[in-house]
Amino acid sequence: MSDLTLAVDIGGTKFAAGLVEPGGRVVAAERVATPQGADAETLWQTLTTLLDRLEVPAALTGVGVGCGGPMTWPEGEVSPLNMGGWRGFPLRARLAARFPAVPVRIHNDAICLAVAEHWRGAGRGSAAMLGMVVSTGVGGGLILGGRLIDGGTGNAGHIGHVVVDPEGPPCGCGGNGCLEAIARGPGLAAWALTQGWTPKAAVSPGALYQEEGTATARRLAADAAAGDPIALAAMARAGRALGIAIASAVNLCDLDLVTIGGGLSQAGDLLFGPLEEALREHTRMGFARRVRVVPAALGQDAGLIGAAALVIAGDRYWSPSL
Repeated sequence: MSDLTLAVDIGGTKFAAGLVEPGGRVVAAERVATPQGADAETLWQTLTTLLDRLEVPAALTGVGVGCGGPMTWPEGEVSPLNMGGWRGFPLRARLAARFPAVPVRIHNDAICLAVAEHWRGAGRGSAAMLGMVVSTGVGGGLILGGRLIDGGTGNAGHIGHVVVDPEGPPCGCGGNGCLEAIARGPGLAAWALTQGWTPKAAVSPGALYQEEGTATARRLAADAAAGDPIALAAMARAGRALGIAIASAVNLCDLDLVTIGGGLSQAGDLLFGPLEEALREHTRMGFARRVRVVPAALGQDAGLIGAAALVIAGDRYWSPSL
């Protein structure tokens, strides 16, 4: 049998698949854009075509999958919010039929990113950490006692729906003032527009064209770095919301480390400065003051590494029998 694990990372913008060695190194990977507005079978065909391109060996140690939620866990019927074609889609069962001789394990994509950082990234050696993703949404995974904590339905660590402002904006979950409603990239850009922000145009490095001033979180961060006062206020708003939510998690779970990945985390001090200020305001107990917040370290392969860890390091990151 091969010592390689097949890892799959499924998101609203891309599908990725890779072969991962026991030490966590991705030795081969293929990626394809997620077909927008596609039906269930078109999405499945996109995935199977991607696997064919990867030339997956007949013998594997197993298949690990990270996919956007919600999902039934560990059964792996998925209904990703950003892929309307899959509603109750039996992703794990379909993959198990294609790879019948090995375990197939599926978890939330944000949890896989947290697992990756704990296993091979910025969280190595931590016994109590929260791994976060701040991008089009805000998610996370919780490690306590050196093991992934799943919770009753596999959703432990879902910090995006910690309430940081009860009078705040509506959230996609139906509540108000959730961290995700304030700090997710599209929501942050939308808030800045209501405050009078006008996205600036910029020449992309090495490009031959002028990028239009589109209202994205990336553009917002760039404008903040250039000193735009509204963009700076927006980044401070997101950072403070993150700091408050992280403080609650630290006080509840006695964490020593928080890693933050995703597109918005690349804003650097524009985000981490106000985050640290709010965090220190709300972590006054001695045990809580020791927490460190650091950027995630693994980049675009993190989702594949975390998915593979569900199989390779299942003693720490997988508990069900499936």
